[in-house]
Amino acid sequence: MYKNKIWLSAPHMGGGELKYIQEAFDSNWIAPVGSNIDCFEHHLEAYLGSHHVAVLNSGTAAIHLGLILLGVQVGDVVICQSMTFSASANPILYLGASPVFIDSEPETWNLCPIALEEAIVDTIAKGKKPKVILAVHLYGVPYKVDEIRAIADKYSIPILEDSAEALGSSYKGQQCGTFGDIGIFSFNGSKIITTSGGGAIVTHSKELKNKAIFLATQARDIAPHYQHSEIGYNYRMSNICASIGIGQMEVLDYHIGLRRNMHEFYIELFKNIEGVAVFKVPSVNCFSNYWMSTILINSFETNGVTRETLRLALDAENIESRPLWKPMHLQPLFQKYNYYGSHIAETLFNDGLCLPSGSNMTPEDSNRIKSVILKLFGK
Repeated sequence: MYKNKIWLSAPHMGGGELKYIQEAFDSNWIAPVGSNIDCFEHHLEAYLGSHHVAVLNSGTAAIHLGLILLGVQVGDVVICQSMTFSASANPILYLGASPVFIDSEPETWNLCPIALEEAIVDTIAKGKKPKVILAVHLYGVPYKVDEIRAIADKYSIPILEDSAEALGSSYKGQQCGTFGDIGIFSFNGSKIITTSGGGAIVTHSKELKNKAIFLATQARDIAPHYQHSEIGYNYRMSNICASIGIGQMEVLDYHIGLRRNMHEFYIELFKNIEGVAVFKVPSVNCFSNYWMSTILINSFETNGVTRETLRLALDAENIESRPLWKPMHLQPLFQKYNYYGSHIAETLFNDGLCLPSGSNMTPEDSNRIKSVILKLFGK
Protein backbone atom coordinates (compact mmCIF):
# COMPACT_ATOMS: atom_id res chain seq x y z
CA MET A 1 0.00 0.00 0.00
CA TYR A 2 1.37 3.44 -0.96
CA LYS A 3 2.16 5.70 1.95
CA ASN A 4 2.38 9.48 1.66
CA LYS A 5 5.86 10.93 1.90
CA ILE A 6 6.86 12.32 5.27
CA TRP A 7 9.33 15.09 4.49
CA LEU A 8 12.27 16.21 6.59
CA SER A 9 11.10 19.83 6.74
CA ALA A 10 8.29 20.82 4.39
CA PRO A 11 7.05 24.40 3.86
CA HIS A 12 4.15 25.29 6.14
CA MET A 13 1.82 28.10 5.13
CA GLY A 14 -0.12 29.91 7.81
CA GLY A 15 -3.13 30.86 5.67
CA GLY A 16 -2.63 34.63 5.62
CA GLU A 17 -0.01 34.75 2.88
CA LEU A 18 -2.49 34.92 -0.04
CA LYS A 19 -3.94 38.18 1.25
CA TYR A 20 -0.59 39.94 1.00
CA ILE A 21 0.22 38.31 -2.34
CA GLN A 22 -3.10 39.60 -3.68
CA GLU A 23 -2.23 43.09 -2.44
CA ALA A 24 1.00 42.93 -4.43
CA PHE A 25 -0.87 41.80 -7.55
CA ASP A 26 -3.54 44.44 -7.13
CA SER A 27 -0.93 47.19 -6.85
CA ASN A 28 1.09 45.67 -9.74
CA TRP A 29 4.25 45.65 -7.61
CA ILE A 30 5.61 42.24 -8.61
CA ALA A 31 9.26 43.26 -9.06
CA PRO A 32 12.08 43.52 -6.48
CA VAL A 33 10.55 46.74 -5.21
CA GLY A 34 7.30 47.51 -3.42
CA SER A 35 5.68 48.25 -0.07
CA ASN A 36 5.56 44.62 1.05
CA ILE A 37 9.37 44.46 1.00
CA ASP A 38 9.47 47.37 3.44
CA CYS A 39 6.71 45.79 5.52
CA PHE A 40 8.49 42.44 5.78
CA GLU A 41 11.70 44.19 6.80
CA HIS A 42 9.85 46.13 9.49
CA HIS A 43 8.33 42.91 10.86
CA LEU A 44 11.77 41.32 11.08
CA GLU A 45 13.31 44.41 12.67
CA ALA A 46 10.56 44.50 15.29
CA TYR A 47 11.10 40.80 16.03
CA LEU A 48 14.87 41.20 16.42
CA GLY A 49 14.80 44.57 18.18
CA SER A 50 17.08 47.59 17.50
CA HIS A 51 18.63 46.14 14.33
CA HIS A 52 18.26 46.89 10.64
CA VAL A 53 17.25 44.29 8.06
CA ALA A 54 17.48 44.16 4.27
CA VAL A 55 15.68 41.24 2.61
CA LEU A 56 17.37 39.48 -0.29
CA ASN A 57 16.69 36.61 -2.67
CA SER A 58 18.70 34.01 -0.69
CA GLY A 59 20.69 33.41 2.46
CA THR A 60 23.71 32.76 0.25
CA ALA A 61 23.38 36.26 -1.21
CA ALA A 62 23.25 37.61 2.34
CA ILE A 63 26.51 35.85 3.26
CA HIS A 64 28.14 37.12 0.06
CA LEU A 65 27.13 40.73 0.76
CA GLY A 66 28.05 40.34 4.42
CA LEU A 67 31.59 39.35 3.47
CA ILE A 68 31.80 42.31 1.08
CA LEU A 69 30.55 44.76 3.72
CA LEU A 70 33.18 43.41 6.12
CA GLY A 71 35.89 44.14 3.57
CA VAL A 72 36.78 40.66 2.30
CA GLN A 73 38.79 40.77 -0.92
CA VAL A 74 40.87 38.53 -3.16
CA GLY A 75 43.59 36.77 -1.17
CA ASP A 76 42.02 37.32 2.25
CA VAL A 77 41.48 34.55 4.79
CA VAL A 78 38.04 33.84 6.25
CA ILE A 79 37.62 31.47 9.17
CA CYS A 80 34.57 29.24 8.75
CA GLN A 81 32.87 26.54 10.77
CA SER A 82 33.40 23.21 9.02
CA MET A 83 30.16 21.56 10.16
CA THR A 84 27.72 23.55 8.02
CA PHE A 85 26.01 23.65 4.64
CA SER A 86 28.19 24.63 1.68
CA ALA A 87 26.26 27.90 1.27
CA SER A 88 28.19 29.20 4.30
CA ALA A 89 31.53 28.67 2.61
CA ASN A 90 30.89 29.11 -1.12
CA PRO A 91 30.71 32.94 -1.01
CA ILE A 92 34.24 33.00 0.39
CA LEU A 93 35.37 31.51 -2.91
CA TYR A 94 33.16 33.91 -4.89
CA LEU A 95 35.41 36.71 -3.62
CA GLY A 96 38.69 34.94 -4.31
CA ALA A 97 39.37 34.56 -0.59
CA SER A 98 40.52 31.39 1.17
CA PRO A 99 38.51 29.59 3.86
CA VAL A 100 40.14 28.13 6.95
CA PHE A 101 37.90 25.49 8.49
CA ILE A 102 37.36 24.92 12.21
CA ASP A 103 36.18 21.80 14.04
CA SER A 104 33.03 21.63 16.17
CA GLU A 105 32.82 21.40 19.94
CA PRO A 106 30.60 18.65 21.40
CA GLU A 107 28.10 20.78 23.35
CA THR A 108 26.56 22.87 20.57
CA TRP A 109 28.22 21.19 17.55
CA ASN A 110 29.32 24.67 16.50
CA LEU A 111 32.59 26.56 16.19
CA CYS A 112 35.16 25.25 18.69
CA PRO A 113 36.70 28.21 20.59
CA ILE A 114 39.97 26.34 21.23
CA ALA A 115 40.50 25.40 17.59
CA LEU A 116 39.37 28.87 16.53
CA GLU A 117 42.06 30.64 18.53
CA GLU A 118 44.67 28.14 17.40
CA ALA A 119 43.78 28.88 13.78
CA ILE A 120 43.91 32.64 14.31
CA VAL A 121 47.31 32.52 16.01
CA ASP A 122 48.75 30.19 13.40
CA THR A 123 47.36 32.15 10.46
CA ILE A 124 48.71 35.43 11.85
CA ALA A 125 52.11 33.77 12.37
CA LYS A 126 52.06 32.91 8.67
CA GLY A 127 51.61 36.58 7.84
CA LYS A 128 47.87 36.66 7.12
CA LYS A 129 45.46 37.92 9.77
CA PRO A 130 41.96 36.47 9.17
CA LYS A 131 39.52 39.06 7.86
CA VAL A 132 36.27 37.55 9.19
CA ILE A 133 35.03 34.76 11.47
CA LEU A 134 31.97 33.03 10.01
CA ALA A 135 30.06 31.38 12.86
CA VAL A 136 26.93 29.22 12.42
CA HIS A 137 24.01 28.39 14.74
CA LEU A 138 23.73 24.78 13.58
CA TYR A 139 20.21 23.29 13.45
CA GLY A 140 18.92 26.27 15.43
CA VAL A 141 21.21 25.75 18.46
CA PRO A 142 23.19 28.90 19.37
CA TYR A 143 26.96 28.71 19.14
CA LYS A 144 29.08 29.64 22.18
CA VAL A 145 28.34 33.32 21.80
CA ASP A 146 30.37 34.69 24.71
CA GLU A 147 33.48 32.63 24.02
CA ILE A 148 33.51 33.33 20.27
CA ARG A 149 32.94 37.06 20.79
CA ALA A 150 35.76 37.24 23.34
CA ILE A 151 38.19 35.69 20.87
CA ALA A 152 36.97 37.88 18.01
CA ASP A 153 37.43 41.02 20.11
CA LYS A 154 40.84 39.88 21.37
CA TYR A 155 42.15 39.76 17.80
CA SER A 156 39.89 42.52 16.38
CA ILE A 157 38.22 40.25 13.83
CA PRO A 158 34.55 40.85 12.93
CA ILE A 159 31.96 38.06 13.10
CA LEU A 160 29.59 37.20 10.26
CA GLU A 161 26.78 35.35 12.05
CA ASP A 162 25.12 32.66 9.93
CA SER A 163 21.65 32.33 11.45
CA ALA A 164 20.14 30.66 8.40
CA GLU A 165 18.72 27.91 10.62
CA ALA A 166 18.16 29.95 13.77
CA LEU A 167 15.39 32.53 13.33
CA GLY A 168 13.59 32.51 16.69
CA SER A 169 16.47 30.94 18.61
CA SER A 170 18.09 33.05 21.31
CA TYR A 171 20.93 33.23 23.81
CA LYS A 172 20.43 34.88 27.21
CA GLY A 173 17.20 36.35 25.85
CA GLN A 174 18.80 37.98 22.80
CA GLN A 175 17.73 36.86 19.35
CA CYS A 176 20.15 34.92 17.15
CA GLY A 177 21.11 36.97 14.13
CA THR A 178 21.99 39.98 16.30
CA PHE A 179 25.28 38.84 17.88
CA GLY A 180 27.59 39.26 14.91
CA ASP A 181 28.93 42.42 13.36
CA ILE A 182 26.61 41.34 10.55
CA GLY A 183 23.99 38.56 10.67
CA ILE A 184 22.09 36.64 8.03
CA PHE A 185 18.92 34.56 7.74
CA SER A 186 17.57 32.15 5.13
CA PHE A 187 13.93 31.77 4.12
CA ASN A 188 14.44 28.77 1.85
CA GLY A 189 11.56 26.30 1.55
CA SER A 190 12.75 24.09 4.40
CA LYS A 191 13.41 26.84 6.94
CA ILE A 192 11.39 27.83 10.03
CA ILE A 193 9.52 30.32 7.82
CA THR A 194 9.81 30.54 4.06
CA THR A 195 9.40 33.08 1.28
CA SER A 196 9.85 30.30 -1.31
CA GLY A 197 13.44 31.41 -1.75
CA GLY A 198 14.90 34.29 0.16
CA GLY A 199 17.18 35.59 2.86
CA ALA A 200 18.05 38.66 4.88
CA ILE A 201 21.07 40.57 6.08
CA VAL A 202 21.06 42.09 9.57
CA THR A 203 23.14 45.17 10.38
CA HIS A 204 23.68 47.47 13.36
CA SER A 205 23.18 50.68 11.37
CA LYS A 206 20.82 52.16 8.83
CA GLU A 207 23.83 53.18 6.74
CA LEU A 208 25.08 49.61 6.44
CA LYS A 209 21.58 48.39 5.56
CA ASN A 210 21.36 50.99 2.80
CA LYS A 211 24.77 49.92 1.51
CA ALA A 212 23.58 46.31 1.37
CA ILE A 213 20.46 47.35 -0.58
CA PHE A 214 22.61 49.45 -2.94
CA LEU A 215 24.85 46.46 -3.71
CA ALA A 216 21.86 44.13 -3.99
CA THR A 217 20.22 46.35 -6.65
CA GLN A 218 23.12 46.43 -9.14
CA ALA A 219 24.94 49.27 -7.32
CA ARG A 220 23.22 51.92 -9.39
CA ASP A 221 24.56 55.41 -8.77
CA ILE A 222 22.24 58.37 -8.25
CA ALA A 223 21.76 59.64 -11.80
CA PRO A 224 18.94 60.03 -14.33
CA HIS A 225 20.58 57.31 -16.42
CA TYR A 226 22.02 53.94 -15.46
CA GLN A 227 25.49 54.58 -14.04
CA HIS A 228 27.64 52.20 -12.01
CA SER A 229 30.88 52.94 -10.17
CA GLU A 230 31.27 49.57 -8.45
CA ILE A 231 30.17 45.97 -8.91
CA GLY A 232 26.57 45.29 -7.95
CA TYR A 233 24.38 42.22 -7.72
CA ASN A 234 20.80 41.23 -8.51
CA TYR A 235 20.11 40.09 -4.95
CA ARG A 236 17.00 41.99 -3.80
CA MET A 237 13.92 40.02 -2.70
CA SER A 238 10.83 40.36 -4.87
CA ASN A 239 7.69 42.02 -3.56
CA ILE A 240 5.80 38.74 -4.11
CA CYS A 241 8.21 36.73 -1.95
CA ALA A 242 8.12 39.46 0.70
CA SER A 243 4.31 39.14 0.69
CA ILE A 244 4.67 35.48 1.65
CA GLY A 245 7.13 36.51 4.36
CA ILE A 246 4.66 38.92 5.97
CA GLY A 247 2.12 36.12 6.27
CA GLN A 248 4.76 33.75 7.62
CA MET A 249 5.80 36.21 10.34
CA GLU A 250 2.25 36.02 11.69
CA VAL A 251 2.75 32.33 12.51
CA LEU A 252 6.49 32.27 13.28
CA ASP A 253 6.23 31.79 17.05
CA TYR A 254 3.44 29.24 16.64
CA HIS A 255 5.50 27.24 14.16
CA ILE A 256 8.50 27.38 16.49
CA GLY A 257 6.30 25.88 19.20
CA LEU A 258 5.29 23.06 16.86
CA ARG A 259 8.93 22.32 15.98
CA ARG A 260 9.80 22.24 19.66
CA ASN A 261 6.92 19.83 20.22
CA MET A 262 8.43 17.50 17.61
CA HIS A 263 11.74 17.69 19.46
CA GLU A 264 9.99 16.68 22.69
CA PHE A 265 8.37 13.81 20.79
CA TYR A 266 11.82 12.47 19.90
CA ILE A 267 13.11 12.99 23.45
CA GLU A 268 10.26 10.81 24.73
CA LEU A 269 10.60 8.28 21.91
CA PHE A 270 14.30 7.61 22.47
CA LYS A 271 14.46 7.93 26.27
CA ASN A 272 14.53 4.14 26.78
CA ILE A 273 16.60 3.26 23.72
CA GLU A 274 20.24 2.73 24.61
CA GLY A 275 22.84 4.31 22.38
CA VAL A 276 20.68 7.07 20.87
CA ALA A 277 21.02 10.66 22.06
CA VAL A 278 18.75 13.49 20.93
CA PHE A 279 20.70 16.71 20.38
CA LYS A 280 19.53 19.54 22.64
CA VAL A 281 20.75 22.87 23.98
CA PRO A 282 23.50 22.64 26.61
CA SER A 283 22.09 25.15 29.12
CA VAL A 284 19.10 27.26 30.12
CA ASN A 285 20.83 30.28 28.54
CA CYS A 286 20.10 28.80 25.11
CA PHE A 287 16.69 28.69 23.48
CA SER A 288 16.47 26.73 20.24
CA ASN A 289 13.78 26.83 17.58
CA TYR A 290 14.78 23.17 16.97
CA TRP A 291 14.46 23.81 13.26
CA MET A 292 15.79 20.29 12.86
CA SER A 293 15.62 17.49 15.43
CA THR A 294 18.80 15.42 15.24
CA ILE A 295 20.22 12.37 16.96
CA LEU A 296 23.54 10.62 17.46
CA ILE A 297 23.65 6.82 17.31
CA ASN A 298 26.38 4.86 19.08
CA SER A 299 26.33 1.54 17.25
CA PHE A 300 28.34 -0.16 20.03
CA GLU A 301 25.34 0.37 22.33
CA THR A 302 22.58 -0.38 19.80
CA ASN A 303 23.62 -3.90 18.79
CA GLY A 304 24.99 -2.64 15.51
CA VAL A 305 22.19 -0.29 14.49
CA THR A 306 23.83 2.72 12.81
CA ARG A 307 22.50 6.00 11.55
CA GLU A 308 22.48 4.47 8.07
CA THR A 309 20.47 1.47 9.31
CA LEU A 310 17.85 3.84 10.67
CA ARG A 311 17.89 6.08 7.59
CA LEU A 312 17.23 3.13 5.31
CA ALA A 313 14.49 1.75 7.58
CA LEU A 314 12.71 5.11 7.46
CA ASP A 315 13.26 5.42 3.73
CA ALA A 316 11.65 2.02 3.17
CA GLU A 317 8.48 3.48 4.71
CA ASN A 318 8.67 6.66 2.56
CA ILE A 319 9.94 8.75 5.48
CA GLU A 320 12.73 11.20 4.72
CA SER A 321 15.74 11.54 7.01
CA ARG A 322 19.25 12.72 6.26
CA PRO A 323 22.79 12.51 7.64
CA LEU A 324 24.11 15.65 9.32
CA TRP A 325 25.96 18.15 7.16
CA LYS A 326 29.14 16.64 5.76
CA PRO A 327 31.94 18.87 7.12
CA MET A 328 33.39 21.30 4.61
CA HIS A 329 36.97 20.14 5.15
CA LEU A 330 35.90 16.67 3.94
CA GLN A 331 34.22 18.00 0.79
CA PRO A 332 36.14 17.57 -2.50
CA LEU A 333 35.75 21.29 -3.22
CA PHE A 334 37.42 22.36 0.03
CA GLN A 335 39.91 19.60 0.85
CA LYS A 336 42.93 21.71 -0.07
CA TYR A 337 42.19 24.36 2.55
CA ASN A 338 43.54 24.41 6.11
CA TYR A 339 41.59 22.77 8.92
CA TYR A 340 42.07 23.12 12.68
CA GLY A 341 40.71 20.79 15.33
CA SER A 342 40.34 17.05 15.83
CA HIS A 343 37.63 14.69 14.58
CA ILE A 344 34.49 15.93 16.33
CA ALA A 345 32.76 17.24 13.19
CA GLU A 346 33.69 14.07 11.31
CA THR A 347 32.31 11.86 14.09
CA LEU A 348 29.09 13.88 14.20
CA PHE A 349 28.67 13.34 10.47
CA ASN A 350 29.34 9.61 10.73
CA ASP A 351 26.95 9.04 13.65
CA GLY A 352 24.30 11.75 13.26
CA LEU A 353 20.90 11.78 11.59
CA CYS A 354 18.33 14.52 10.94
CA LEU A 355 14.77 13.37 11.56
CA PRO A 356 11.47 14.74 10.18
CA SER A 357 10.91 18.00 12.04
CA GLY A 358 8.34 20.06 10.15
CA SER A 359 5.82 22.24 11.93
CA ASN A 360 3.09 20.68 9.77
CA MET A 361 3.69 17.10 10.92
CA THR A 362 0.47 15.27 11.86
CA PRO A 363 -0.15 12.79 14.69
CA GLU A 364 -0.38 10.12 12.00
CA ASP A 365 3.08 11.10 10.74
CA SER A 366 4.50 10.86 14.24
CA ASN A 367 2.93 7.44 14.77
CA ARG A 368 4.44 6.14 11.52
CA ILE A 369 7.88 7.34 12.55
CA LYS A 370 7.47 5.89 16.03
CA SER A 371 6.41 2.51 14.64
CA VAL A 372 9.50 2.23 12.41
CA ILE A 373 11.87 3.20 15.19
CA LEU A 374 10.41 0.94 17.85
CA LYS A 375 10.40 -1.99 15.45
CA LEU A 376 14.02 -1.38 14.42
CA PHE A 377 15.22 -1.21 18.01
CA GLY A 378 13.10 -4.14 19.13
CA LYS A 379 10.88 -2.16 21.47
